[in-house]
Amino acid sequence: MARLAGKIAFITGGASGLGAAIARAYVAEGASVVIADIDREGGEALAAELGAARFVYLDVTTEASWAEAVATCERIDVLVNNAGITTLGSIEDVTLAQFRHELDIDVLGVFMGTQAALPKMKVHGGSIINMSSLSGVKASANLVAYNAAKAAVTLMTKSCALHFAEKGYGIRCNSVHPGAIHTPIIDKVLAQSDDPDALYRSFVDVHPVGRLGKPEEIAAIAVYLGSDESAFATGAEFRVDGGASI
Repeated sequence: MARLAGKIAFITGGASGLGAAIARAYVAEGASVVIADIDREGGEALAAELGAARFVYLDVTTEASWAEAVATCERIDVLVNNAGITTLGSIEDVTLAQFRHELDIDVLGVFMGTQAALPKMKVHGGSIINMSSLSGVKASANLVAYNAAKAAVTLMTKSCALHFAEKGYGIRCNSVHPGAIHTPIIDKVLAQSDDPDALYRSFVDVHPVGRLGKPEEIAAIAVYLGSDESAFATGAEFRVDGGASI
């Protein structure tokens, strides 16, 4: 039996990278998927490819966009707050505008998304999956903005999990912490570097298993967390990082 049969999943940043991998895995497991993204062309193409999916435009940094996107859903069983960016730079390099932009997408996007979806979820329960990162639990000198953003997501997830449990909403809320996964976002980070080959090698070297992760390996955890198999898991950090956080 499909592990997500009958569930409606709302995935932000769903047009590419980890979001697209999760969307594919969810459809394969029987879910109906809402692909939410600012990339209309990519999102519509993926929805057409998957069949049991549709695209909705979403700018995760604005409440109005969230309200419009969520209003298109009769219900939401699984919310995957996946949309994010990675800003490369130390405390001396990152500008205030860059820092705010990182927080707008990676932190406020999760905050607004959870608030927007909650009325659609608390009447029947469900699962909220917040994409944090290895960088949400382990610092890097050249990722000050990303460290701050993903650490905030980690603790926000736990706060939400406690609130939902105390209210009896039947909503579990967990964070996923990938190591370096080879997706387009990695290519964008490498493009910010003066020595992309050295930076890529440094990403690999962080992982004791000796390689970067694959999007499908993160999607597998998202399937578990979206399914009823994870009914007793809430407020937890699911680290999928090739041993990098050991």
